Amino acid sequence: MAGGGLVASAAASGAATPAKASSARPAALGSNWYAAAPYLMPEDNDPPDPGTVMDATGLKAFQLAFILAPNGGGCSPTWDGTSPISSDTAAGNVINEIRAKGGDVSVSIGGYNGTKLGQACSDPASTAAAYQQVIDKYQLKAMDFDLEEPEYENTAAVHNEIGAAKILQQNNPGLFVSVTTAGTSAGTGWFGQQMLDEAKTQGFTPNNFSIMPFDGGFSGASSQISALEAFHGLLESTFGWDSATAYAHEGVSQMNGRSDSGEMFLQSDFQQVLDYATGHGLGRFTNWSVNRDRECSPPDNNGRTSGTCSSVTQNAWDFTKFSVEFAGATPPTGSASPTPTSSSSPSGSPTPGSGCTAAAWSSGTAYTGGQEVTYNGHTWKALWWTQGEAPGSIPTGGSWQDEGAC
Repeated sequence: MAGGGLVASAAASGAATPAKASSARPAALGSNWYAAAPYLMPEDNDPPDPGTVMDATGLKAFQLAFILAPNGGGCSPTWDGTSPISSDTAAGNVINEIRAKGGDVSVSIGGYNGTKLGQACSDPASTAAAYQQVIDKYQLKAMDFDLEEPEYENTAAVHNEIGAAKILQQNNPGLFVSVTTAGTSAGTGWFGQQMLDEAKTQGFTPNNFSIMPFDGGFSGASSQISALEAFHGLLESTFGWDSATAYAHEGVSQMNGRSDSGEMFLQSDFQQVLDYATGHGLGRFTNWSVNRDRECSPPDNNGRTSGTCSSVTQNAWDFTKFSVEFAGATPPTGSASPTPTSSSSPSGSPTPGSGCTAAAWSSGTAYTGGQEVTYNGHTWKALWWTQGEAPGSIPTGGSWQDEGAC
């Protein structure tokens, strides 16, 4: 999941000592929490303490990533291609901590890097058997199939993954299953459509199909929402669903902050997509990742994307709080409403300064290059198309040029 190799890379973590299955029993969570669980790499990208995140945000579920085939080959599940599930203790301890605080996890397979089990295993049955080891080890109630390149370009691998997902769904009643794939302005690309067609052919219907509208020339929330509308149409036409059914089986997986390709997704963008998701009854709202949901130093990370921070100005766990709201809960007192931008947006509407002639900046208006607005007593000129990014909220590399005090 999550775009480029920089952010989704898996570092070798060494061999784990043998351990029994996760001892803590899963909490009785509603499916809304699995649908809202943001991604967390438990063994890479400087993972934060999940208990700290839960206390600060009210979050109850995480999407742990990623299950892969062994780097040395074979049809057996590992964390990140290096840590065999059979002897894992590190991820198991993370799961136990989350469950001890009343939460639970979903586990994600696939992602952007490494060899996937659908590629390594010979057929759907053997692929499912490998994933069943993960379900049994951690007593899972939810699993995510993150199907992206290069795996989803492999017809046999996609056949194995979709077939395995169907088998697991049948053999584990009540298992929450999500399928995540690349997003484009057309909803998804040729390989994404091929995956949907494979699911239809096999008679497989997950809880949701989610797209990742980033790393594809996206610019803010409006372009993401447009992609979700296009994907909604693909779900209707592929499966013959009515509009409400298609929305209920549709999800979105965003990237918080700066994407691998340099796109910027701020708190205001997440708020707009959240409003769209809840307003249309979408079946999932997640993001990559909790590891990245904290401010870099400097905040813009010198214009670079990181796997451990967002490269935008923010308070810790700003983006995770949107998942809490999608699940139907309220973040702890003092953090009830995630701010559209965490640094420079004051409460209420901007007040034009004395002598300002340009219209006041509005978070809901799309601006094109050359347009001017008033914000915090200054005139600002848009450098290119932008929506939702408050002038000055990104110290360097933002969409606005300060023209000076009015």
